[in-house]
This record gives sequence, C-alpha cells and structure tokens, in this order.
Amino acid sequence: MGSINQASPVLLFLAAFASNDTALDWAKQRAELEFGPIELESEPLRFDRFTDYYAKSMGGVLFKRLWGFRRRIDPATLANVKRLTNDWEEEYAATAVESAPRPLNLDPGYVDLGKLILASTKNHAHRIYLRDGIFAETTLIYTKKQWTPLPWTYPDYQSPEYHEFLNRCRESLKRER
Repeated sequence: MGSINQASPVLLFLAAFASNDTALDWAKQRAELEFGPIELESEPLRFDRFTDYYAKSMGGVLFKRLWGFRRRIDPATLANVKRLTNDWEEEYAATAVESAPRPLNLDPGYVDLGKLILASTKNHAHRIYLRDGIFAETTLIYTKKQWTPLPWTYPDYQSPEYHEFLNRCRESLKRER
C-alpha cells in the first residue's frame, strides 16, 4: 500500500483572450486582485491564427495573454478558480461595450513540474470530473526536457511561444522546490 501524501503547491496559470486590450486589462486586474501578483506574463499572442472556432462568439481577430501567478495554489482548488473565472466572463459580458456575445474567454489551469492541467466545463473522454460541473485535463506533459502534446492538445498549446512561456513557469516552480 502506498503512503498518502499532500499535493505540492502548483503555479496557477490563466490564459485570457479577447479582441481588445480593454477586456484583457480588465481580466488582469480582476485576476491580480484575487490571486495576487502576476509573476510571468506572455506577450500578446495572436490566437485566431490557430483556429476560427471562436470567431462567431468573440470576433475575428483575437489576442491571448498567458499569466503565471507568484502565489502558489493547492491543485485541489482548480474547480473553484474555474467557477470564479466563469463568473468574471459573465460579469464582463454584461457590462462590455463590445458587440460580441462572448467578449472575454478565461481558461485557468496550473503548471506542475510534469504537466499543464487546464480546467473545463465540458466533459470528454480524456477529462476527469472534479466537482461542481468542472472537469480537468492534462493538456501537455513535460518529458525528455520538453513539453509534449497529447492527441487532444489544442493547436495553440502546441506552439513554441506557449512552450517557452510554460518553460519559464516550470523553472520558477522548480527553483522553489
């Protein structure tokens, strides 16, 4: 029988995308108020070059920002974070001047030394139910000194820009351990 151990703290990760800086700045401010200072931030990444899936609900030209937070979290809190970010999306949509039905998309997860986990409200064969309508998936694994996609990994998470950012997140976490 194996010993039961507590999970090590992980780096909270948030991907935010929208068609304008106003939405991204609003999300960043809300996230920092709730989760503390952002330790790592990506440059704006052109999201719509990977897919047009969100064009109808969010607009045609979309930019994504990736944030890694200084304060570490218990991985068991991921469902709470996803429910909160969903509430923020609804709040922003209710007050936004943009005409898109969904002017802001927030995708939280966490980086551990061996994986990137993302939260979702959608069930699928590769997702595990957490609680309260929230699922989690391993989106990338870190093996042989690189991020490795899985059959369901979204195209943007397979890109070098994302891997570079996730390497920085991983290194920050590794220094602490």
